[in-house]
Amino acid sequence: MSGDSEALRIMDVVLTAEIFNQNPQLDINDLTPACRDIFSITSAADVKRPVYVSDGVIKRTLSIADAHLKMSANPFVAYEDFGQRLRITALESAAQWFLKQGGKSFVEKNPTLAFYFEKMDSTGVVYSTVRAANPPYEDTKAHLDARLSKLIGEDEKLRGAMDLVMISAPEEVEQRMDDLVCTPSQLAVIAKIQHALKHREYLHRHRIHEVGKLLFVGPPGTGKTSIALAMSNTMHMPVLEVRLSMVTSQYLGETSKNIDRIFELAKKLSPSILFIDEFDFVAKSRVADDHGAMKRAVNSLLKNIDRINLIKNGVILIGATNHPQLLDEAAWRRFDEVVEFSLPDEDMRKNILQKVTASLGCAIDYQMLASKTEGFSGSDLRMMIKEAVLSALMDNRQSLSREDIMKGIHMVKNRDAIRHLNWL
Repeated sequence: MSGDSEALRIMDVVLTAEIFNQNPQLDINDLTPACRDIFSITSAADVKRPVYVSDGVIKRTLSIADAHLKMSANPFVAYEDFGQRLRITALESAAQWFLKQGGKSFVEKNPTLAFYFEKMDSTGVVYSTVRAANPPYEDTKAHLDARLSKLIGEDEKLRGAMDLVMISAPEEVEQRMDDLVCTPSQLAVIAKIQHALKHREYLHRHRIHEVGKLLFVGPPGTGKTSIALAMSNTMHMPVLEVRLSMVTSQYLGETSKNIDRIFELAKKLSPSILFIDEFDFVAKSRVADDHGAMKRAVNSLLKNIDRINLIKNGVILIGATNHPQLLDEAAWRRFDEVVEFSLPDEDMRKNILQKVTASLGCAIDYQMLASKTEGFSGSDLRMMIKEAVLSALMDNRQSLSREDIMKGIHMVKNRDAIRHLNWL
């Protein structure tokens, strides 16, 4: 890292501190995640002015030692020996220096800087755009952990629900909608949910409540889980992931209580996404005659679905199943949207392959490859490319050859053949 680059990174933080201190209307979401860490702001209630920038904090967060020495030639930055703090002496001059040194790329990612620099016509920066693109504090794991800790403190029974679900903050979810290839109907459903959220008060006023219960149906590997998780980032909501087969307690009388607690937790964390995988487990349990307690648990699940919705409770409910034909009418009718996830056609396979290989060095005839992978799911295509990459690396190459791709195709087809073997 060059000295100039380090000076810009330091100035980014020192300028942010000065502008943030001078403008009390700016809040936690005007700070980048890095600046929240630097200023030790861990919640919206924790925002206290003034914020300071010290040598020690710069070293801890940016891994830059002796920040004051690197800024010693800058006439617009002063160093206070007491507290080892850096501060701006002339904001407008410091801002002009920052731009001349190439700081615009920092401004375009920092809402606090954008707030100040927007008034400079030469920058073309729009504060509202920069703030909208900044990861909100509400998306962070720190915010989610604080909320969960508070909820458990108020209701110890919810701890049991936390043992049955995987809870992720939006910032923890790796899947992003931009990385996925979706059908027009899938995108239309997501857009509909976004509009319902935007007009939630209007819908509530007119008693239009049954919105936001989605049933994802389709073969394995077609993106049901990926889209459910990616919606967490798009909607800025934590996602609670549940597999119904895991909720079944060995003490069957507890299962109904477990289900109640999961739905209660989703409501307490609202706005949130409750994603129930293996939803066909409902049907299997519903038709079985082996245990009345399990049937009561299934009935408890269906009742909870009846009592939750996006408009009243702020919860998007997503059920996913590979076997929609197993669901009876009672389960089916509880969802206001059924979203199909079929195996990708040739054009979708081509688009998926282009996205998966976007960062890789490869000369692939995507159209030819899409035609050779008929019947492959999105998951199969990703697995095929992974195998091709490993094949290239084993040959000390980082670019994919046709032979690497063919090995990937063979591996996927071989896996499928083994899966359908009859060992009896």
